[in-house]
Amino acid sequence: MHPMQFSSGDVVTDRRADYAKMLDEAGDHAAAAELMEQALELAPAWAAGWLQLAGYREKAGDNEGAAAALRRVLELDPDDIFAASLKLARLGAAEVPDQPPSRYVEALFDDYADRFEASLVEKLDYTVPPKLSALLRRVAGEGRRFCHAVDLGCGTGLLGVEIRDLVDVLEGFDLSTAMLAKAEEKAIYDRLGQADLSQEAEASGLFADDLLVRRADLICAADVFMYLGSLEPVFRLVDRLAAPGAMLAFSVEDGGEGDGFDLAESLRYVHSEAYIRDLLARFGFQVLQVDKTTIRMDGGKPVFGILFVAARAA
Repeated sequence: MHPMQFSSGDVVTDRRADYAKMLDEAGDHAAAAELMEQALELAPAWAAGWLQLAGYREKAGDNEGAAAALRRVLELDPDDIFAASLKLARLGAAEVPDQPPSRYVEALFDDYADRFEASLVEKLDYTVPPKLSALLRRVAGEGRRFCHAVDLGCGTGLLGVEIRDLVDVLEGFDLSTAMLAKAEEKAIYDRLGQADLSQEAEASGLFADDLLVRRADLICAADVFMYLGSLEPVFRLVDRLAAPGAMLAFSVEDGGEGDGFDLAESLRYVHSEAYIRDLLARFGFQVLQVDKTTIRMDGGKPVFGILFVAARAA
C-alpha cells in the first residue's frame, strides 16, 4: 500500500475511520482515537491512518500515544511525505530537523498549486512579492537592470511578475512540478527547472546542463526559506550562483530574538535576524536593507516576516 493512500483499501476499515472522524469533529477525541485503533487493527500498514490516530490522540491530551503513532508513520513511510518528523518535533518528542522532508514539501505544493494564488493572495493577504520587489527597487536605485536573475522557489511566478521588467534573463526553480507548470503559464521566465534547495550543489538541480556557476547578478527567494530550516545548504548554493556584485533579495518568517531557527506550529521554520545577518556575513554579502513587516494572515492573525536585500562585493 502506498503511504500517501488516504483510503485503507478495505471497506470496513474505511467505515470505522469515517466514524472516528465524525467523533473527532464532534469533540470526542478519545473515542475517535479508540475507534481509529480498531480500524488500524484491520489495516496495520496504513500510514495515513496512523497519522489520523496521532492527531486524535494529541487532541485527547495523549501526547505519548500521539508520538508512538507518528513513529509508526515514519516506519511505514521513510520518505516522510506526511511530515511525521516535524510533528514529532512539535510534540517535543524529537529534535527539530535541520530540514523538512523534501517529499513532504513537494507533495504539499503539488497539491496546493491549483488553488495557491487564490488562497494565499486573496484569502491570506499575502504581500511578500510586491513588498520585496519594492524594497529591491528602492535599494538598487532607479534605472538599475540585471542581466541574469534566479528566482529560487519561484512557485507560480508571483515574484517573477514583479521583477520581470528589471531583468534581461529570468530563471525560476521550484521543487514542485505542479507549481512550475503554473509559472510556465505566465510566460515570464526564460527558463524553469525543478530544484531541491535543501540539497548540495549538483544534487540540487541548479547547476545542470553545464550552466555557468556564477551566472546571476540577482538572486531572489520570496517565502521560500521558511520551508528549509537550516539555511547553510541554500546559502552555499547562492554562493555558487552569485556573480561578483550580485544582489540578493529574500524573506524569512521572523523568529524574534536569538541567533538561530525554530519550527513553528504551522510546520514552517522561523529565523532570527541575527542568524540571517551572520550567514550573510559568512558568505560575503553586505546587508543593504532590512524591513520587518506583516507578510500574510494566518487564522486571522498577522504573520510577521523580515525582508532582506544584500549585495556581494564586486
